Amino acid sequence: MEKQAQYIKSIEIDSLWSNRKHIYWELRPDVNILSGSNGVGKSTIINRSARQLKIIRDHLVTRQPEEGVRFTFYPEDATAIQFDVISSIDRPVLNSELLEKISGADIRTELDWQLYHLQRRYLNYQVNIGNRIIALLTSGNPDDQRLATELTKSKKIFQDLIDELFAPTAKTIVRDSNEIFFNQYGEKIPPYILSSGEKQLLVIMLTALVQENRPAVLFMDEPEISLHIEWQQKLISLIRTLNPNVQIILCTHSPAIIMDGWIDAVTEIEDITK
Repeated sequence: MEKQAQYIKSIEIDSLWSNRKHIYWELRPDVNILSGSNGVGKSTIINRSARQLKIIRDHLVTRQPEEGVRFTFYPEDATAIQFDVISSIDRPVLNSELLEKISGADIRTELDWQLYHLQRRYLNYQVNIGNRIIALLTSGNPDDQRLATELTKSKKIFQDLIDELFAPTAKTIVRDSNEIFFNQYGEKIPPYILSSGEKQLLVIMLTALVQENRPAVLFMDEPEISLHIEWQQKLISLIRTLNPNVQIILCTHSPAIIMDGWIDAVTEIEDITK
């Protein structure tokens, strides 16, 4: 039976760039920030690690594994881990008209496509929370009623944070909708017409929310792209407010990401390269 890990203790890659580099990265359970100049392999480490974890998670025995990519989990007898990967570049998608017909949404970019899938996860999240609340409220145990109240807090925190962050453009999240919509000057708008930076931040925060406070890994490749400086400074704290059990693994060029107390979480790529 598959045993889920709480976090990744280390990532080892034997052959980065045709056997020219050996990577061994010991990770913290909370935040890990990979720094280095352009072209040294930061994104390659993030992407190869995520691809190998996907193969492990999906049991893709017919697919060639990422050669020489190994993980040490905590606890060490764990065999897999929950994880999410967030893409930062808002590129146009091919066949956007076909995707729009399939989804019923205005899918034009990669961030739109991520948002569409997160909308589905958001619906499942609400169903799961609702079922757990019903079970607690009908148990007859007074302590369970307190726990049921606690289960509603994360969604409200998410909504309050989004309203605060989007306040400069007068957008507020619609609170009585099962999907993500916004009010702006009396008009109800879908998330697909937000700016790239707003969509990027929404994708990151919604991903953290639907992890339901469970141990998980969040991979991000230069998440500061499209985010203005104040959002960059708050990013890690925002994520950990919504899921304090998430292990963040990211690469960045922005000093603003570490300004809110995360300088000790930075690893230079030269320090993990042999």
